[in-house]
Amino acid sequence: MQLTEMRNSKTTHIDKMSVADIISIINEENMNSVLAVGKALDSIEKAIVAVVNALNKGGRLIYAGAGTSGRLAVVDASECPPTFGVDYNTVVAVMAGGDRAIRYAAEGAEDSKEESIKALNEINITKNDVLMGISASGNAEYVVSAIEYAKSLGCVTISHSSNDNCRMKDVSDIHIFTDTGAEVVTGSTRMKAGNAQKFVLNMISTAAMIKTGKVYENLMINLKPTNIKLKDRMVRIVVDILGVEYDDALKLLEDNEFSIKEAIANYKGM
Repeated sequence: MQLTEMRNSKTTHIDKMSVADIISIINEENMNSVLAVGKALDSIEKAIVAVVNALNKGGRLIYAGAGTSGRLAVVDASECPPTFGVDYNTVVAVMAGGDRAIRYAAEGAEDSKEESIKALNEINITKNDVLMGISASGNAEYVVSAIEYAKSLGCVTISHSSNDNCRMKDVSDIHIFTDTGAEVVTGSTRMKAGNAQKFVLNMISTAAMIKTGKVYENLMINLKPTNIKLKDRMVRIVVDILGVEYDDALKLLEDNEFSIKEAIANYKGM
């Protein structure tokens, strides 16, 4: 039996527990997600190096997932442009069931081998891209076939699951295994397994963006002024880097089409 399908002995009678005890044990079990990711850092590092190499050569990071895994992949991909100023085609996610499955369950879609191949062709996957398949079980046909297809094109392939003995491991170049164990509610991998997936995706995309020059020190220097909050953050970043007054930083950005890099490069002292 897969680890993610086993019953958790600590929660066998969770339906009889008080609300306080339920949330206490959920919180306790959530800690295992962090520990599991910590034990997988070596393989996560290998994945990041592969992604950085691809991005530096003009390739992309493509996620493929189903269910919770797919939704988390979509979240991570969609947050890269506003955070790091990259194009929406730099980190891309495809998921079983398509866009509708982001909001509505499409559990049967994960069994489709053809759908993932079609989705990858629609985004014009090439050998320069890195494909990362995400599945708690590690056996979702949609994800397995995505990895196999990407590998046939010459892509470096990565897989992430909470089961080590899985099909994804067998077909990918790099396998990330986060042993989150039995869920509080048996088989509900939106919980601990999902937590670990979120952590890993954050690590991979963030570290890759840092290593490809999208971060200066610990500052988001590629931000775009798409709302009031981000415009204010951009001004404060320029203040922090150059040591100028807020109004002077704002004028520098306005004079340089709200590019932090250009504002800093063209700064001549005030």
